[in-house]
Amino acid sequence: MSLEFNKIAAAVLAASLGAMMIGKVAGALVHPSFPEKPHIAVQEAAVETKPGAAPVAVPALPPGGDAAAGKVAFDRKCLTCHTVDKGGANKVGPNLFGIYGAKKAHIAGFAYSASMQAKAGEWDETTLNEFLWKPAAYIRQTKMAFAGLSNDKERADVIAYLKSLK
Repeated sequence: MSLEFNKIAAAVLAASLGAMMIGKVAGALVHPSFPEKPHIAVQEAAVETKPGAAPVAVPALPPGGDAAAGKVAFDRKCLTCHTVDKGGANKVGPNLFGIYGAKKAHIAGFAYSASMQAKAGEWDETTLNEFLWKPAAYIRQTKMAFAGLSNDKERADVIAYLKSLK
């Protein structure tokens, strides 16, 4: 009987240590990014929120996004789930070649969420800014698990890069 108790205690201890180590490793790999202080006046737009909640203000983009810097940011944060090659395959997310100016949920054969399919309109600077800032706030129940790009300059750069994919 004491051998069984020892096995159970060892399993609980090993699971606890494993969870602690996973938490430490994840904390070391993921760190919060701090948004730059805005140097210009901020124009804000409203984003969908839960029913009855006040709308959330989306920071405006600073002028002059840099497509080269946007490619670097895209490669670091988006390339895991998206491709950008003309005619490229979809991954977890759809291929984003030519996304700027395209209708939302336009790629045939990609399994968009019902919320994304119901969202009308085209991807322009305003809609990309709102979506990339906080995807789950812009389209509730989106399949995109990405938290968003809180840094205004980085968001402007990524949008400039997406515009260049023609």
